[in-house]
Amino acid sequence: MEDLLKSLLQAEALAEAEVAKANAERERIIQEALEQARRAEDQFAAGVAELRAPYLGQAEERATQAVAELKRKYGERHQHLRTLAEEREQAAADAAFAILLDPGKN
Repeated sequence: MEDLLKSLLQAEALAEAEVAKANAERERIIQEALEQARRAEDQFAAGVAELRAPYLGQAEERATQAVAELKRKYGERHQHLRTLAEEREQAAADAAFAILLDPGKN
Protein backbone atom coordinates (compact mmCIF):
# COMPACT_ATOMS: atom_id res chain seq x y z
CA MET A 1 0.00 0.00 0.00
CA GLU A 2 2.86 2.29 0.84
CA ASP A 3 4.34 1.82 -2.60
CA LEU A 4 0.99 2.59 -4.13
CA LEU A 5 0.71 5.83 -2.14
CA LYS A 6 4.27 6.79 -3.08
CA SER A 7 3.48 6.05 -6.68
CA LEU A 8 0.29 8.15 -6.52
CA LEU A 9 2.14 11.03 -4.82
CA GLN A 10 4.84 10.81 -7.44
CA ALA A 11 2.23 10.82 -10.22
CA GLU A 12 0.52 13.79 -8.58
CA ALA A 13 3.82 15.66 -8.35
CA LEU A 14 4.54 14.90 -12.01
CA ALA A 15 1.04 16.04 -12.97
CA GLU A 16 1.45 19.27 -11.00
CA ALA A 17 4.82 19.84 -12.66
CA GLU A 18 3.22 19.28 -16.08
CA VAL A 19 0.38 21.70 -15.20
CA ALA A 20 2.90 24.31 -14.03
CA LYS A 21 4.92 23.78 -17.20
CA ALA A 22 1.76 24.12 -19.33
CA ASN A 23 0.74 27.28 -17.44
CA ALA A 24 4.18 28.79 -18.01
CA GLU A 25 4.01 27.90 -21.71
CA ARG A 26 0.51 29.38 -21.94
CA GLU A 27 1.70 32.61 -20.29
CA ARG A 28 4.69 32.80 -22.65
CA ILE A 29 2.40 32.34 -25.66
CA ILE A 30 0.04 35.04 -24.36
CA GLN A 31 2.91 37.48 -23.83
CA GLU A 32 4.30 36.69 -27.27
CA ALA A 33 0.88 37.28 -28.85
CA LEU A 34 0.52 40.58 -26.99
CA GLU A 35 3.95 41.68 -28.23
CA GLN A 36 3.06 40.73 -31.81
CA ALA A 37 -0.19 42.68 -31.49
CA ARG A 38 1.73 45.73 -30.22
CA ARG A 39 4.16 45.51 -33.12
CA ALA A 40 1.31 45.15 -35.62
CA GLU A 41 -0.43 48.13 -34.06
CA ASP A 42 2.74 50.23 -34.32
CA GLN A 43 3.22 49.20 -37.95
CA PHE A 44 -0.40 50.08 -38.68
CA ALA A 45 -0.04 53.50 -37.05
CA ALA A 46 3.09 54.17 -39.11
CA GLY A 47 1.35 52.94 -42.24
CA VAL A 48 -1.62 55.27 -41.71
CA ALA A 49 0.65 58.29 -41.87
CA GLU A 50 2.26 56.98 -45.06
CA LEU A 51 -1.14 56.27 -46.61
CA ARG A 52 -2.47 59.67 -45.65
CA ALA A 53 0.50 61.69 -46.95
CA PRO A 54 -0.29 61.52 -50.70
CA TYR A 55 -3.93 62.40 -50.10
CA LEU A 56 -2.97 65.36 -47.96
CA GLY A 57 -0.59 66.55 -50.66
CA GLN A 58 -3.28 66.23 -53.32
CA ALA A 59 -5.83 68.02 -51.12
CA GLU A 60 -3.38 70.83 -50.45
CA GLU A 61 -2.63 71.16 -54.16
CA ARG A 62 -6.35 71.29 -55.02
CA ALA A 63 -6.94 73.85 -52.28
CA THR A 64 -4.13 76.02 -53.62
CA GLN A 65 -5.60 75.79 -57.12
CA ALA A 66 -9.07 76.64 -55.81
CA VAL A 67 -7.73 79.68 -53.95
CA ALA A 68 -5.88 80.85 -57.05
CA GLU A 69 -9.02 80.42 -59.18
CA LEU A 70 -11.15 82.33 -56.67
CA LYS A 71 -8.58 85.14 -56.51
CA ARG A 72 -8.62 85.34 -60.31
CA LYS A 73 -12.43 85.40 -60.45
CA TYR A 74 -12.71 88.00 -57.72
CA GLY A 75 -10.01 90.08 -59.38
CA GLU A 76 -11.96 90.00 -62.65
CA ARG A 77 -15.18 90.86 -60.82
CA HIS A 78 -13.46 93.70 -58.99
CA GLN A 79 -12.14 95.08 -62.28
CA HIS A 80 -15.60 94.81 -63.86
CA LEU A 81 -17.21 96.64 -60.95
CA ARG A 82 -14.49 99.31 -61.03
CA THR A 83 -15.15 99.85 -64.76
CA LEU A 84 -18.91 100.10 -64.16
CA ALA A 85 -18.35 102.56 -61.32
CA GLU A 86 -16.14 104.74 -63.48
CA GLU A 87 -18.77 104.71 -66.27
CA ARG A 88 -21.54 105.60 -63.81
CA GLU A 89 -19.36 108.27 -62.23
CA GLN A 90 -19.06 110.09 -65.56
CA ALA A 91 -22.81 109.81 -66.21
CA ALA A 92 -23.57 111.12 -62.70
CA ALA A 93 -21.17 114.03 -63.15
CA ASP A 94 -22.79 114.90 -66.51
CA ALA A 95 -26.26 114.78 -64.94
CA ALA A 96 -25.14 116.97 -62.03
CA PHE A 97 -23.63 119.54 -64.39
CA ALA A 98 -26.82 119.55 -66.46
CA ILE A 99 -28.88 120.25 -63.37
CA LEU A 100 -26.51 123.00 -62.24
CA LEU A 101 -26.43 124.61 -65.66
CA ASP A 102 -30.19 124.42 -66.25
CA PRO A 103 -32.01 123.98 -62.92
CA GLY A 104 -35.47 124.54 -64.43
CA LYS A 105 -35.18 121.75 -66.93
CA ASN A 106 -35.71 118.98 -64.31
